[in-house]
Amino acid sequence: MRFISEQLLDDGVLEREFTLGEIPGTLWTPGSAPAPLVLMAHNNGLPKAEPRLVARARYTAARGYAVATIDAAGCGDRPRSAADERARADLRRAMQAGGPVDEIFESFIGPLVEKAVPEWQTTLDTLLELPEICGPVGYSGGWTALGIRLAVVEPRIAAAGFFAGGYVPRAQREEARQVAIPLLFLLQWDDEGNPRNGPWTCSTPSAARRRHCTPIREGTPAPRGSNWRTGAGSWTGT
Repeated sequence: MRFISEQLLDDGVLEREFTLGEIPGTLWTPGSAPAPLVLMAHNNGLPKAEPRLVARARYTAARGYAVATIDAAGCGDRPRSAADERARADLRRAMQAGGPVDEIFESFIGPLVEKAVPEWQTTLDTLLELPEICGPVGYSGGWTALGIRLAVVEPRIAAAGFFAGGYVPRAQREEARQVAIPLLFLLQWDDEGNPRNGPWTCSTPSAARRRHCTPIREGTPAPRGSNWRTGAGSWTGT
C-alpha cells in the first residue's frame, strides 16, 4: 500500500488517498488509535469520491472508526474496458426505452461483484497490518450485492449495514440466506429507480440470526439527520 496524499480535516480526521497495486482507495482515520474498521462501498461500484459516501465516511471516522473505500474495476479512477462501456451503453438504451433491464444488470453487476470481492479482501489484509487500525471489522454501503458476498465469505466482518440496495444478482439473492452476522438493512420502499423486489427477496427468508429491516422512502439516505446516522426509523428526506 502506498499513500499518495493526506489531509487533516477540520474535525480531526486524517484523510489519505492510497494505491494498492492497481486499486485506488481512500482511508479516513480518527485522532484516536487504534480504531475499529468500517469498509464502505457505494451502490453498484459508483466512485469512491461520491459525495454521499465521503460524507458518511467522515461522519463515521469523526466518531472513532477507521473507514476505507476503494474503486471497483472500471469505476471511478480506474479505466473501463470495452465490455464495461458496452454494458453501460446497453443499460442506458434499455432504460431510456423503458424495456427490461434485469438481464443487463445481471451481466454487468454479477461479474463486477466477482472481481470486487478479492480486491476488498486484499485491501482488508493490508489495512489490518497498519498500527492505527484494529478489529472488529464492519461493512456499510449501498452496494448490497457486494456486502452479501463479503458477509458470507469473509469471516473477519463482524456486522454489516446495507441501504438503498441497487440491483442484487441472483447469485447473491441465494447467498443472502447464508448471512449469519448482525445486519441492518435500510430498504427503499417507493423508489422507481431502486425496485424493492430484489433486495426484499434477500432480506425476508435470510438465515441471519440478528437482523433489522427498515423501509426508507427512496434512494440512498442523504447524509443528514439522526435517522440516516443511526439507521433508526424511516428516512424522511425527499
